[in-house]
Amino acid sequence: MQLWKGRFQKELSKTTNDFNSSISFDSRMYKEDIEGSIAHATMLGKCGIIKEDDAQEIVSGLKQILNDIDSGVLQIDMEAEDIHTFIEGELTKRLGDNGKRLHTSRSRNDQVALDIKLYLKKEVKNIKKMLEELVYVLCVKAEKYSDAVMPGYTHLQRAQPITFGHHILAYAEMFLRDISRLDDCYKRMDEMPLGSCALAGTTYPIDRSITASLLGFERITNNSLDGVSDRDYCIEFASVLSIIMVHLSRFSEEIIMWCSWEFKFVELDDAFSTGSSIMPQKKNPDIAELVRGKSGRVFGDTMTLLTVMKGIALAYNKDMQEDKEAIFDAVDTVKMCLTAFTPMIDTMKVLTQNMRKAAAGGFINATDCADYLTKKGVPFRDAYKATGELVAVCIEKGTTLEELPLEEYKKICDVFDEGLYAEISLEKCANERKVLGGPNSDNVKAQAQRVKNILEKK
Repeated sequence: MQLWKGRFQKELSKTTNDFNSSISFDSRMYKEDIEGSIAHATMLGKCGIIKEDDAQEIVSGLKQILNDIDSGVLQIDMEAEDIHTFIEGELTKRLGDNGKRLHTSRSRNDQVALDIKLYLKKEVKNIKKMLEELVYVLCVKAEKYSDAVMPGYTHLQRAQPITFGHHILAYAEMFLRDISRLDDCYKRMDEMPLGSCALAGTTYPIDRSITASLLGFERITNNSLDGVSDRDYCIEFASVLSIIMVHLSRFSEEIIMWCSWEFKFVELDDAFSTGSSIMPQKKNPDIAELVRGKSGRVFGDTMTLLTVMKGIALAYNKDMQEDKEAIFDAVDTVKMCLTAFTPMIDTMKVLTQNMRKAAAGGFINATDCADYLTKKGVPFRDAYKATGELVAVCIEKGTTLEELPLEEYKKICDVFDEGLYAEISLEKCANERKVLGGPNSDNVKAQAQRVKNILEKK
C-alpha cells in the first residue's frame, strides 16, 4: 500500500518501489513510530478532532500491534514502502475506517522527523551510558597505577616521566568532553516537530504541546518549514560520534604499540586477542585495530550527512531519506566499538616493570637534572647544556643518568653533589610534579575521584 496512491493511475514499477523503499532500514524505528502515533491519536481525541472513543480504539490497536511485533506474532512486511506505511496499513486492516483517521493533521514528513528524533534521543542516552562505563574503568585503572612510572612522549620520543594512571586519565578527560557534547546535542534534539505536517502546519485545531508532553519533549519546533527539513541533529550527533571515534582510535593506537614486543607495556587478556593462522607465537590486538579502522566508517557517515543536506532547498526532499542509513551506521559502529573496547581495557594487564625500565633508558629525567642545577644558581641555559653533555656521556658508556658515577657529573659541572641522585629518581621526578593536572600520585588519585564524582552527578 502506498499512502499517496490516489493521484496515480498506474501501478508503481517494482524497480521504482525497491529504489524508493526505506523499510529495510527504517523498520528499526517501529517502536518510535507507534509511540508517536499513540501520542498523536491521544491528542486528536483530546482536541475533539476525532471522537474520544475512536482515539482510544486507535491507541489500543497500536499498542496491540507493538505487542505483536515485540512477541514475534506479527512480522514486519519488508515489501512495504516504509515502517510508517506498514504500521498504518496494519492498523487499518484491524480497525477498518477508524484506522484511517490516525493520519488526520499529520504528514509523513513530520512523522519521519519525529520518529528519528525519538530514536536518536534514546541512542544518545545509550552511548552516553556506555562512555560513562568506560570512563569509570579508566578511573579505577588510574587509581591502581597512580604511581607506576612510565615515559611520557612527544613526537613519539621519550620525553618526561609520568605515571600510567596519569596517562590514561588523559583519555578519561577526552571522553568526559564527549559526554558533555552528547548532553549538548540532546538539548538541541529535544524539540518535537509533529504538527509541522508537510511543511505548512494544519488548519485543524491541534495542540502540539499535548503531543510534546506525552512524548517527553522539552519543547516544540517553532517553524513548520524547519520542523520537517531540519537534520542538524543528525549531523551534530554524527559529529560527536566522530570525535568519540577519534579518541577511541588514538587510544587504540597506543594500545597496539604497547602490546608490541618493542614496548611490552601491557598485555591484553586472551578473551580480547586473536592469533595468527600461520605464526603460533602471535597474540594480536585485533579489537584495538578494528576500532582504529572503524573510525573511518563513522567519519564517512558524517560526511554523507553533510553532503546530503548541503544543497537541499526548503522544505522536505526525498534526499533526506539518506539520513537514516548514515546515522544508524554511525550509532551502531560506536556502540559496537564501546562494547568490545571497555572490557578489553578493564581486563588489560599492565606491565609496570617494563614501563619503569623504558623510562630509565630514555633519559626522561634530564629536565629534572637541569632543574637541579638551576635551583643551585646555575643559569638554565648553562644547566641545559651541561645536562645534554651528560646524556651524551651516558650514551657513550651505555648507562643512565641514575647510574652514572658522581665523578662523571663533576667533570661537566662541579656544582653536582650526592643530593643529585634523589632529585633525578624517576619516582620523585614524577611525584614532584604536584601542579594541578600533573602526574603526582596523590594528584592522579584526586583527579580520578573528581571524574567519578562527575559521573555520579550525570
